[in-house]
Amino acid sequence: MTENEAAPETASPAAVPVTAPAGRPSRIAVLVLIAVLLAAGVAALAWLDTRSRIGATQEELARRLRDIETDSREARSVARQAQEALRDTQTKLGQVELRLAESQSQQLALEALYQDLSRNRDEWQLTEIEQVLAIAQQQLQLAGNVRAALLALELAEARLARTDRPQFAPIRRALAHDIERLRSLPALDTAAVSSRIDGLVAAVDSLPLAFDERAERAAARKDAASEGGFLSRLGTEVWNELRQLVVVRRIDGTEPPLLPPTQAYFVRESLRLRLLNARLSLLSRDEAGYRADLSASQAWIQRYFDAKSKPAAEALAQLKTLLGTSLSFEMPSISESLEAVRGFNFRRERTPG
Repeated sequence: MTENEAAPETASPAAVPVTAPAGRPSRIAVLVLIAVLLAAGVAALAWLDTRSRIGATQEELARRLRDIETDSREARSVARQAQEALRDTQTKLGQVELRLAESQSQQLALEALYQDLSRNRDEWQLTEIEQVLAIAQQQLQLAGNVRAALLALELAEARLARTDRPQFAPIRRALAHDIERLRSLPALDTAAVSSRIDGLVAAVDSLPLAFDERAERAAARKDAASEGGFLSRLGTEVWNELRQLVVVRRIDGTEPPLLPPTQAYFVRESLRLRLLNARLSLLSRDEAGYRADLSASQAWIQRYFDAKSKPAAEALAQLKTLLGTSLSFEMPSISESLEAVRGFNFRRERTPG
């Protein structure tokens, strides 16, 4: 700066125009240099900033890449687990489908078995009902046991009612019709009448014989005579001897026969057999035999036993009551129910499947 300032002072006025243009380019160069330096500085700053940003971006990118890689590894692990779970699920689903198919086949087999069992159960039930009705029909025809037949019909109707099958409706109607017919019969308590006859059979041994009663009267007279004095006994004996010389009998009556012990036993047994025959006639609804046996029993008690005694009088009263019991009424049949059951079984056997 000192040299430049001293130069104008020593130079001549003519040299001034030459030195002045040379100072201008130097300033411009300086300015250019300064501008270049500034631009370089700005560029450097920009480069540094850009480099720092790029570094931060790279770091962020690397971080994100690491996160993405971590997420990818986790995603691959999750996908692997999902694939394994899917394979397990598919395996289990296959097993479930197999079991479902087995269950369906078993269900079809069970349904077929149930249908067979149901069909067989209905057949067994109808067969049992047919046998019960056949036995009741025999009891009704042979023994006249109305109560047993009615119980058999009610039992059959109750068993069919429990099944509640529409196809059994005709059989149930036939059963109801036969039950109504049996219930409309005259009331005859066979058990009570049979019990009365059994009571008479048991009382046969307690009936006193007429010969025993006459012997007891003679013994009583003899005891009365023996209780008196000598003259009284003598008079009684003389009178008895005189009575044996002349015997007066009434021919319009019968004297009780003199029965030895063995014949008395057979009389009681014969009376017991007559009463038992009457009970059999009652069970078989044979009214003629029933009345004949009871009338014979009544006649035997009046002839061979002491009719004035209390046991004989009670037996005769029982026989009179039993003779007043009527057994004559038309015995119905339960063939309608039997035919309904047999017809149903026949149609079912002819139906295929």
